[in-house]
Amino acid sequence: MKKNLAEFLGTFWLVLGGCGSAVLAASFPDLGIGLLGVSLAFGLTVLTIAYSMGHISGAHLNPAVTIGLWMGGRIKAKEILPYVIAQILGAIVAAGVLYLIVTGNGSEIGSFAANGYGIHSPGGYGVVAAIITELVMTFMFLLVILGATDEKAPKEFAGLAIGLALTLIHLISIPVTNTSVNPARSISQALFVGDWALSQLWLFILIPIVGAILAGLVYKFLKSK
Repeated sequence: MKKNLAEFLGTFWLVLGGCGSAVLAASFPDLGIGLLGVSLAFGLTVLTIAYSMGHISGAHLNPAVTIGLWMGGRIKAKEILPYVIAQILGAIVAAGVLYLIVTGNGSEIGSFAANGYGIHSPGGYGVVAAIITELVMTFMFLLVILGATDEKAPKEFAGLAIGLALTLIHLISIPVTNTSVNPARSISQALFVGDWALSQLWLFILIPIVGAILAGLVYKFLKSK
């Protein structure tokens, strides 16, 4: 129960901090933080939770990470569903809080930092580009996580490596899909946007999970004798 609560709170913080920075601060008049600021915000949420709650639950904060860690032999299958449920609920609650904040001055939520492709991609990138981006970015993210948390790696730097990896991923891929690599983050925003965001949600659930599974298999091979 404590592990699930930690995952709920951690994913809540990731969505509130990351998506909140995108919705509220990215283009704030004259003082917008831009794509660099949003990328840092996502990385900082993971960094802060990794060091504050990683010792409780492992700070997955992401269904794809949980599945990738299972594929890599780090967790048991019975842990997947409770973690994923906690992560999705934490993300949805965070999106609800963000909704209340955004609409607090009478504003519409707009795209609400939802993930998309085609006309809903920030740079107008199509579905193939979106699939490749989400697959490769999630694959590399899981390789970093698996390597940084390996028993032979210096554990005191794991959170830093993972947080910086997520920052780099956002720097690369925000123009393509608004960056998912996290089904919980995508689900939470799409539920509030509805319409096109829900119709495109399949990609941001399926592809990160596939990328994570592939990374788990590759890391297992790299570690095998």
